[in-house]
Amino acid sequence: QVQLVESGGGLVQAGGSLRLSCASSLRTFSKSPMGWFRQAPGKERVIVGAVSWRGDSTYLTDSVKGRFTISRDNAKSTVYLQMNNVKPEDTAVYYCAAKSPFHTSTYYIREYDYNYWGQGTQVTVSS
Repeated sequence: QVQLVESGGGLVQAGGSLRLSCASSLRTFSKSPMGWFRQAPGKERVIVGAVSWRGDSTYLTDSVKGRFTISRDNAKSTVYLQMNNVKPEDTAVYYCAAKSPFHTSTYYIREYDYNYWGQGTQVTVSS
């Protein structure tokens, strides 16, 4: 059974930083595109960032560009979301997602593209 385990969430003041990690048990992690999504209270889950399996192609939604970075370490089967200068509107449950291996190194931004999901980690930004 594939597991994606997120960590690093918590309470942070506006302007602060957090680094989310997602450790995967997926044996083909090094060939799996990965994504970070978030769901704020009362809202739909939306894409935050995505990264190709090589790590050479990344996507960040407009609201986090310049503040967040997505990266991966295939040797550690882990994907990261570095969150800097966080804002109260970043408050949400953050989910890690993995897509089954694909030969083309590209990223995916739609929920239905992903096959595996973590349980989520809460990020709360106080003003």
